[in-house]
Amino acid sequence: MSDFELNDKKIQILEVAEKLFSEKGFEGTSIRDISKHAKINIAMVSYYFGSKERLLEALIIYKTADLKLQLENLLQESIEPLDKVNKLIEIYITRISCNKGIFRVLHFELNAKKREKSMIAFTKLKKENLKSVESIIRHGQSQGVFRKDVIIPLITPTIIGTFFHFHMNRPFFEELLNLKTEEMYNEYIKTSLTKHIQQTIKALLVYEN
Repeated sequence: MSDFELNDKKIQILEVAEKLFSEKGFEGTSIRDISKHAKINIAMVSYYFGSKERLLEALIIYKTADLKLQLENLLQESIEPLDKVNKLIEIYITRISCNKGIFRVLHFELNAKKREKSMIAFTKLKKENLKSVESIIRHGQSQGVFRKDVIIPLITPTIIGTFFHFHMNRPFFEELLNLKTEEMYNEYIKTSLTKHIQQTIKALLVYEN
């Protein structure tokens, strides 16, 4: 997929596919559905992507390549380890919040053994992103700022899991927290929820006083 190039028609197909996958599920969406909603000939969709699995791979790369790049750039920044972790959390929450549809499909429908082959791109990306997280935390450990007994592979699921519990129970939290509009809901994620996750991860990483 490294030679995968995008044009306007491919992007149109990917955007429609994301919407349908998130609404109807991966299994419940056909290439014909995608073709119909994108108003693009079914043969053309097949020509561009080959299969629904390959289309999903392309969608993963399209939607998550910038996350990988942002994490790699963060590694190069000369800021304190805890500031770096806080920034990492902001990056994750912003990216997931902007791409709720595809992340929901990836995390809740496709981590099954039968999907293993079509998930190679996603698994590879997760491993690369975990290396960035590991690098940040190991640096903090080497400086004596972070605890040595941190289970690093569980940091990302703690971030993402907290976000998704909040998002999957959206009506409950909207009523509980009086979030009456889309803007209020998104602002709460950006501020209060992000801060809560940052405090949670800090409690896991930093030595108690």
